[in-house]
Amino acid sequence: MAEHQLKILIIGDAEVGKSSFVRRYVSGQFSQTYKITMGVDFSVKVLQWSDTEKVRLQLWDIAGQERFISMNRIYYKGASGCVVMFDVTSLSSFCSCYHWKRDLDSKTMRSDGGGIPCILLANKCDLPQRVVSAESIERFSLDNGFLAWMETSVKDNRNVGEAMRRLVQKILLVWSDLDPRRTKRDSVDVQQLSEVGSRGGSCC
Repeated sequence: MAEHQLKILIIGDAEVGKSSFVRRYVSGQFSQTYKITMGVDFSVKVLQWSDTEKVRLQLWDIAGQERFISMNRIYYKGASGCVVMFDVTSLSSFCSCYHWKRDLDSKTMRSDGGGIPCILLANKCDLPQRVVSAESIERFSLDNGFLAWMETSVKDNRNVGEAMRRLVQKILLVWSDLDPRRTKRDSVDVQQLSEVGSRGGSCC
């Protein structure tokens, strides 16, 4: 069984629902209360991607407060893909996505020089007081190089898993296009690891 390791960034302004999104995706839970992310929080989710492949996602939930942005170059290192999120009831959080995407593109790069796959999520679509139209989001997504955009509701668990599935699918497709052999090189053979463990060895 091959296992792919993907580092996924979750970025956007504070209070748009990033931490709630990660918690819903990883554990299936939702809470009305939340703790402000200080710097970065880490979560892991393992997907049974196919009969022969697992995908281990390292989710980096990055703080949206301005005082932490100077650390982003360190946090972004080695990222495979990214979620940029905003709140459809907050025009300022939508406008900020332009700066988040520019910052991401300036600090991350694929081996062919292109940007890493990135999906734009319009969160809190369950709320009636939305101020950002679907037409505006569509135009912004196309103009700024997102692979797609989707409306999400963490509260209603709407499009949370589907958004991540589309992002992972795109990342693996990009890897395959860049180098068909990469999936083998960047995979971890779980059977080999278990054999090493049974011999008392270790790896890092």
